[in-house]
Amino acid sequence: MKKFLRPYLAFLLMGSLLTTTSCGDDDNPTPADNEEITTVKFTMEPQGKEGNIVTATYKDLDGPGGTAPTKETLLLKANTTYTTELTLLNENETPAVEVHDEILAEGADHQIFFTPSSANLLTVTVTDKDSQNRPIGLASTIVTGAAGTGKLKVVLKHQKGTKAAAPGDATKGETDVEVEFDVIVQN
Repeated sequence: MKKFLRPYLAFLLMGSLLTTTSCGDDDNPTPADNEEITTVKFTMEPQGKEGNIVTATYKDLDGPGGTAPTKETLLLKANTTYTTELTLLNENETPAVEVHDEILAEGADHQIFFTPSSANLLTVTVTDKDSQNRPIGLASTIVTGAAGTGKLKVVLKHQKGTKAAAPGDATKGETDVEVEFDVIVQN
């Protein structure tokens, strides 16, 4: 079996060397290294009100196309302001890699975009900034509106050399992770 695989692997390696070294087009930057993220966790603390800290986790250990991810619903109070923190993990490593630390360290190359299904349901304001005063998205403030239901899409973009000033440009860069949380805002 090993004799059969050796020529095949050698052929693949030669092919990959040819494709990476033969491309002389400087107008196309090399693809960014996507972060492996298996887990996205929101931690939200209500401001100025007595209330419980809210957490919701999205977990997909085998990536797209495998077993369906597990996800928790964001259960929020109406007309409330939350201070939030986003935790990004690669739980396929032991111990789990805290990818959010790398995102923070490389803030000039990353941005997290938040898209609620309805602005009446909630609004998100990113509060952390990179060295050039552009948004990162690991820390934010969420303000809920009246009671209702919807979704919140969270997208981490790797934008090396393409990151724009606030509010940023979600069409640029490569997607490291994209998840959608169900949201219930209740009285």
